[in-house]
Amino acid sequence: MTETQLSRYRANAEGYFGEFGGAVLPPFLVEPMAEVAAAYEIARNDPSFQEELQSLLSKYVGRPSLLYFAENLTRELGGAKVYLKREDLNHTGAHKINHTLGEALLAKRMGKTKVIAETGAGQHGVALATAAALVGLECEIHMGAIDVEKQHPNVVRMELLGAKVVPVERGGRSLKEAVDSAFEVYAGSPDEYLFAIGSVVGPHPFPSMVRDFQSVVGREARAQILEAEGRLPDALVACVGGGSNAMGLFDAFLEDESVRIIGVEPAGEGLDSDRHAATMTLGTVGDIHGMRTKVLLGADGEPAPVHSIASGIDYPGVGPQHAHLEQLGRAEYVSVTDEEALNAFQLLTRTEGIIPALESSHAIAHVVKLAPTLSADSIVIANLSGRGDKDVDFVAERLRK
Repeated sequence: MTETQLSRYRANAEGYFGEFGGAVLPPFLVEPMAEVAAAYEIARNDPSFQEELQSLLSKYVGRPSLLYFAENLTRELGGAKVYLKREDLNHTGAHKINHTLGEALLAKRMGKTKVIAETGAGQHGVALATAAALVGLECEIHMGAIDVEKQHPNVVRMELLGAKVVPVERGGRSLKEAVDSAFEVYAGSPDEYLFAIGSVVGPHPFPSMVRDFQSVVGREARAQILEAEGRLPDALVACVGGGSNAMGLFDAFLEDESVRIIGVEPAGEGLDSDRHAATMTLGTVGDIHGMRTKVLLGADGEPAPVHSIASGIDYPGVGPQHAHLEQLGRAEYVSVTDEEALNAFQLLTRTEGIIPALESSHAIAHVVKLAPTLSADSIVIANLSGRGDKDVDFVAERLRK
């Protein structure tokens, strides 16, 4: 794959993926974001930065993560062979550590003393607090009050790691409000902080930067499936909220047109209700959090309140590269309900002895539908983006109802 071939899927110099992306910012944030973009451009081309990051991914995170053939699940579903990319086995329990280490190293390189971020399920917050502790930075995490209640174990972990956790009580009290709150604090002290965005969202350079840090997932999976099966998969499946785990898996396969690319977003309590976060399915083009992308808008023209059983993907926007890939016809986006995700959570737990995050369970729920429609010599790779330790109490309570 050459850079020229890949360029149609990538952002231009201003951070636009076709009509999506860019840096839609108030004047006081233009200079700080330009500083981040310039610093990252230098860092990504600096062998010493890349060597330090790769060393940490190997020796600290435990990469490469396994590509696991889910034989029992495959037998249960019939049809395609199902492989799981085991990001749940990473240190801190999810894919988030891949990019937070990169962000923390960049912050240190820029002379920042603090990192600040939003979190939904808490996995980004835990990973950033971990990376900050490792490299010696202060860490502040903003989290919707609803998610603080749902994800209490991760709140405790963040605080044990030395992070300041700020519950956000306004609006829908979820991920969107956490992003707003963290941006406001960052805007007041950009010289001290790096805003360590938790997904492939936000103003340029973050959609590209976070994707680059996460692309290790797809590079590994591509090499691993070629070694295991001698060929590429027929389909990739990953959950999508902002979409960092999905872009991490998808990136290495974009030029392989024989490989279907499928993102799975939350239908919540149903697409005919107002209790979902199906941005790709029902959203319209608009601006949110410094980028132009697809957005779920309310009657007032503002980003709508959204819902998912999985706190990490209840977001009314989506990464602009995902919107671009859909527009180009290179990726397809489907949705599954809370109930389907909960059933998939239980199925994987009982068939494979693997407890997935509720976010990842959305991907498994679509695999449950997809695999039986494919032949036995077909191959599907699902990104198991995180483990479900954080969700077990919530799931147990839900199942008792």
